[in-house]
Amino acid sequence: MAALNFDTDLFNTSVDDRDILLLVETVRQGIKFPLFMKIANQSPFDLSEWSVFLNLSERTIQRYKKEKKTFDPIHSEKILEVTLLYKRGTEVFGNAEGFNAWLEAKNVALGGITPKSLLDTTFGIGLVKDELTRIEHGVLA
Repeated sequence: MAALNFDTDLFNTSVDDRDILLLVETVRQGIKFPLFMKIANQSPFDLSEWSVFLNLSERTIQRYKKEKKTFDPIHSEKILEVTLLYKRGTEVFGNAEGFNAWLEAKNVALGGITPKSLLDTTFGIGLVKDELTRIEHGVLA
């Protein structure tokens, strides 16, 4: 099975978490640094935020760039999780601007913290996804 082909705009592809086997293969092969930069440039997150999400120092990320490294599966998985969450959030809010503002705003349903502060763990990403589902269905806290 081939990994995902991200030659097009990743945020506008039909790839979502229903394509699990394709995602698994992509994670196993690892995400190459140029693809990560394409993803990062299309997201509202800067390199310092990505370093927090990936639990890697900015210096390590810069070394990946210099050495043209491929991210390990654990980091590749997190890159895809954050990317898919962002795609989902823009769908729920109807645009990136509304979702970006929501990510930065303190959220009562999430214990008074910003959703973006939860993107460094899989459990946190799950909480944000759950909240997006509640918003989509009109169940607000």
